[in-house]
Amino acid sequence: MSDPIVTLIVPGRDIESFAPAAIASLRVQTEPRWRAILVDDGSIDDTGDIFRAATAADERFTVISHEHAHGLGAARNAGLARVDTEFVGFLDGDDELTPNALERLITTITATGSDFVAGAYVRLRPQGDGYTAGRVQPWTTAATDPERLRTNIFDHPAASANIVAWSKLSRTAFWEGERFPEGVAYEDQIVAQRMYTRASAFDVIPDVIVRWRLRADGSSITQSKSQLPVLRDYLAALRGGIQVLRDAGAHAAVTARIDLILAMDMAPLEEIAAVHPDPIYGAEVAAFLNDLRAFPEFADIHPDPDLAAALSW
Repeated sequence: MSDPIVTLIVPGRDIESFAPAAIASLRVQTEPRWRAILVDDGSIDDTGDIFRAATAADERFTVISHEHAHGLGAARNAGLARVDTEFVGFLDGDDELTPNALERLITTITATGSDFVAGAYVRLRPQGDGYTAGRVQPWTTAATDPERLRTNIFDHPAASANIVAWSKLSRTAFWEGERFPEGVAYEDQIVAQRMYTRASAFDVIPDVIVRWRLRADGSSITQSKSQLPVLRDYLAALRGGIQVLRDAGAHAAVTARIDLILAMDMAPLEEIAAVHPDPIYGAEVAAFLNDLRAFPEFADIHPDPDLAAALSW
């Protein structure tokens, strides 16, 4: 087999039910020149055993084991420290790559010379005894469709909606001096905006790269916003991402982010706040909304009345 050209960092904690599918999605890639660093972040179930079995069956897998959980940011950073391939990407251990994801991403970035390439993604939603893939959501379509090669955040401000780590493949050199925040949730949002503002050029493609799992038991971080600490991390990430864009002078991207947050995030948060037993929750949500209104770019927002209705979570 040829030497690997891309490393996938695959963190996971207590994902024994989902890790086999993530591993299988790597093994069926049409581009075989990959290696994967599986990071067991302090699991107390069989995740570590599943990861170790993968390494025994396929030399392209290696494992990092954390005795205690450190969080996604620390797990990804541990993997980044070991990357020695030209390209690097991320796949959460409860998600799945589409079969030609790596081939499409690598072909694109090799042809363009951009710093990174970002693709589309869909939700895997519980259905019966399994999961079924949904459609590409409107904000993801706006960020990735049509294909744009060697673009930037000023020419394509809607790209700022694609804030997840695992929808992108980067040149490893682009990560020099860049790491994920540790000890917080939603650690990828600020990093994503820094990627957009630091890049000399990036590519976006409409192809679905990842199937992102909405767990039936509601145990993922993105399904835990009713918890006050998670809410605080979430709002801090949203604020921080906006500030990164503002500091770079990407004001159209700031407007796009605020518009999307109003359409996508505020109504669910306000619904939780209305029934939350702790009044501090509602106060934090209200304070965040006031912060959004205080940004000068707020005046440039022209809400799309159809956007909220189009969100099909």
